[in-house]
Amino acid sequence: MPNYKRATLQDEEGPEPAGDGSASPDSVEVGFRKGPGSLLNRLASRSQLELVLCAVAISLALLLSVAVVTLAIQYRRDPSHSTCLTDACVRVASKILEALDTEMDPCQDFYQYSCGGWIKRNPLPNGRSKWSTFNSIWDQNQAIMKHLLENATFNSSSEAERKTQRYYLSCLKEQRIEELGSQPLMELIDKIGGWNITGSWNQTSFMEVLKSVSGTYRATPFFTVYVGADSKSSNSNVIQVDQSGLFLPSRDYYLNKTANERVLAAYLDYMVELGTLLGGTPEPTRLQMQQVLDFETQLANITVPQAERRDDEKIYHKMSIAELQLLAPAIDWLDYLSYALAPLELADTEPVVVYGDTYLQQVSDLINDTDRSILNNYLIWNLVQKTASSLDQRFETAQERLLETLYGTRKSCTPRWQTCISNTDDTLGFALGSLFVKATFDRDSKAIAEEMISEIRAAFEVSLDQLDWMDEKTRQAAKEKADAIYDMIGFPDFILDNKELDDVYDGYEVSEDSFFQNMLNFYNFSAKVMADQLRKPPNRDQWSMTPQTVNAYYLPTKNGIVFPAGILQAPFYARNHPKALNFGGIGVVMGHELTHAFDDQGREYDKEGNLRPWWQNSSLEAFKNRTACMTEQYGRYTVHSEKVNGRQTLGENIADNGGLKAAYNAYKSWLQKNGEEKRLPALGLTNHQLFFVGFAQVWCSVRTPESSHEGLVTDPHSPDKYRVIGTLSNSRDFVEHFGCPLGSPMNPGKHCEVW
Repeated sequence: MPNYKRATLQDEEGPEPAGDGSASPDSVEVGFRKGPGSLLNRLASRSQLELVLCAVAISLALLLSVAVVTLAIQYRRDPSHSTCLTDACVRVASKILEALDTEMDPCQDFYQYSCGGWIKRNPLPNGRSKWSTFNSIWDQNQAIMKHLLENATFNSSSEAERKTQRYYLSCLKEQRIEELGSQPLMELIDKIGGWNITGSWNQTSFMEVLKSVSGTYRATPFFTVYVGADSKSSNSNVIQVDQSGLFLPSRDYYLNKTANERVLAAYLDYMVELGTLLGGTPEPTRLQMQQVLDFETQLANITVPQAERRDDEKIYHKMSIAELQLLAPAIDWLDYLSYALAPLELADTEPVVVYGDTYLQQVSDLINDTDRSILNNYLIWNLVQKTASSLDQRFETAQERLLETLYGTRKSCTPRWQTCISNTDDTLGFALGSLFVKATFDRDSKAIAEEMISEIRAAFEVSLDQLDWMDEKTRQAAKEKADAIYDMIGFPDFILDNKELDDVYDGYEVSEDSFFQNMLNFYNFSAKVMADQLRKPPNRDQWSMTPQTVNAYYLPTKNGIVFPAGILQAPFYARNHPKALNFGGIGVVMGHELTHAFDDQGREYDKEGNLRPWWQNSSLEAFKNRTACMTEQYGRYTVHSEKVNGRQTLGENIADNGGLKAAYNAYKSWLQKNGEEKRLPALGLTNHQLFFVGFAQVWCSVRTPESSHEGLVTDPHSPDKYRVIGTLSNSRDFVEHFGCPLGSPMNPGKHCEVW
């Protein structure tokens, strides 16, 4: 299975700025002591931050007093004492209430009802194209990691953790980065053989430059090569090749020129600016960069849209290197792969899985038909765009201008530490995760989460038994697959074992002095790690998401679901929250990932993680008919007059709908065993209604029009609003508990249901 098809809970965001904030410590005002004892004297000696906090504390105390009086009155009026009045219940009720828009009829627009207050109170921060619950939690996690890495008493016994701090500190050394300027990248380009835009270049070295750019430095011109589990033999790894090579988020940006005229102009300006910063002269650089942009447009024209690549059985092609050579002769594949996977010895009989044979055939023809100077410019441009973010402020400013046009972000003063935390997470994420988990993760959460997964799995299997469209043989195989799903929660165990953690990063050299070199060393190190995997079986316990990540995923070749520690916190989960909220939050997330095993792509894989036909034809036809209903339903939704792509988002929509149903049924089963919960105060909601509100408020978000467009053309998930409205308008349980009349927007009468 192509590695980008890992099914995640939400989109993994692109290279937009990390957000606004200040990296400087709080300023301290020295107080003038007029005499001992008075409140004025004590306040005068405190920092400005303390004064603010004191004022906030007084305000909160007054609000809490009012709340206590109000709740006391409610308590006296509630002789059965069925309201939860713990501190946790009062706090979460307050958060839910302020996020609601109670003037909106929930049967008209449940997203606005659930999130209207949140949207009003959360204007888009400077430098952000989207702001959501996920972003808020990630910012909190980043602040924790900053504290851990900048701690003056940092003295880890793990070499990997010490490397993590060195890497982070090298990123913070802005003065050193500014002193070096563009020199590190200019020297690298000369080492590879030069660039036509900035000087002389070796006109006979196409293969050598390709090997360096994509093999050593892990850029992905023309195509991407990686090692991963063979979809049809999931207990072995295999070389895999897939389409790649575009800088802009989607082929749509290149091909729909009228709608994306501003973006294309901004991209060309960005290319020219980086070219001139690296030594090119403006006019010749613009001419040659226009040729590179035209070449990328030709690549976009042969790139297959993601919506047309959802059938893994159709796009999987296994062949030998010799057969790949016949398919795409412009590349010397044995030479290239031997270099990329050194020191392994490869023969032309080595198997390769190609996703998109037609694309590779066409890209080979395109390479043969293109002038070598344009190919050189394109290859080096791929290297430049991959490494420029590690250079000085001029390169960062140029990127900000492009992102402003592409995503609608306003220029921000993103604190350097936040950028560096993200870079460190990308590079040494599991070592950073070790620090994060040891500082924050409640180990009991792992056992509680495992119990919830078992309850949701059981509820899903009960639903399987009730399906009237599935034959018995397929049903039994589906139940066996559900039983076999392997869950990984919180973090992989190896990160808490210093020796194992150090072994993972053994061979990666990190200096505190050169951020650029640290980055190059990591590309080289990751290439060696990839090569090392080829002759080994896949590791079932290997994660492809770090513990601090606020997300979750399902991987078909492992038939496994992963829930990192980063998402096991409020509002998704809290031990002292009502079960209705936990099932509506993390419970739906768990149901979502579990249902991915049975979406339009996941259903092609059996319980062992192998791509093979295991469905009876009658059930497969019924499944396709039901998924067609969802494709049509979501395809009717629009954002700024632009339609959602019902085909592109089908897998995530199936998972959203199935996940909600499984989690709600699991909650009902919990109530049957444990009895009704106390209600939250002041909301006027039953706990069943609270479940649906909790689910909806996970998806409260704001977004720029430009970012919304980017999401529509690239994201396999529906826009957040329709993840709520589409899912709940298909739920008969929701309709029942909110009493939505037939024909209302939230109860249209036709319910699309697969699982």
